[in-house]
Amino acid sequence: MRLSELGERICILGPSNSGKSTLADAIARKRGLKAIHLDRFYHLPNTDWQIRPAYEFFALHDEAITGAQWVIDGNYSKCMPQRFQRATGIILLDVSTVASLFRYVRRTVSTSVFGRSRIGALEGGQDSIKMAMMHHIAMVTPQNRKHYADLYQRLHLPKVYLPSIRAIKACYRHWDLERTSNEDD
Repeated sequence: MRLSELGERICILGPSNSGKSTLADAIARKRGLKAIHLDRFYHLPNTDWQIRPAYEFFALHDEAITGAQWVIDGNYSKCMPQRFQRATGIILLDVSTVASLFRYVRRTVSTSVFGRSRIGALEGGQDSIKMAMMHHIAMVTPQNRKHYADLYQRLHLPKVYLPSIRAIKACYRHWDLERTSNEDD
C-alpha cells in the first residue's frame, strides 16, 4: 500500500516501545502532517511521567483530532472510538514483547546516560528505567497486542499491519521515510 492511501488522518497503534512515535514523526515530515504524540497529552510536562487529570487528557485529545491533517501515535483505548471516526487510515505495529523490552531499556539508557533526545519524549521529563514500565511491557502489553489485533481486523479503513521490527524497517524503505539522527532503529 502507498502511504498516500492512508489519507490525511493516520492513527498508529501498537505496544509500548514499538516505534509508534518515531514512525509518526517520519510520516509527518514526509507528508506535511501534524505529528501528535498522545503520551505528551496523557502525562504532565516537566514531571517524571505523572498522569494528567483525565478530563484534561480527553479535552486535549478531542481538540487534536478535530484537525484536518494529522498522524497520531498512541493507544489510550478510551479515546479510540472518536479517534477512529476521524481517522482515514490505521497502522498497527505488532513487535514482540522481547523487542519492546529491549527498545525500552536501550532508549532509556540513551536518553538518561548519553543525553540523547527522543521523539515523543515528555517535555521536561527525565527518562529512567522503571519497574512499573517493565511490568507493563512484560505483562500487560501481550494482552493489549491481542486486543489491538482484533480491533485492527474489525476496522474498515485503509490499514497497514507491521508485525516485526524487520517489517517496520521495510516500510520505512518502501515509503522512503527518513529517520532523524537521534532515532532508535
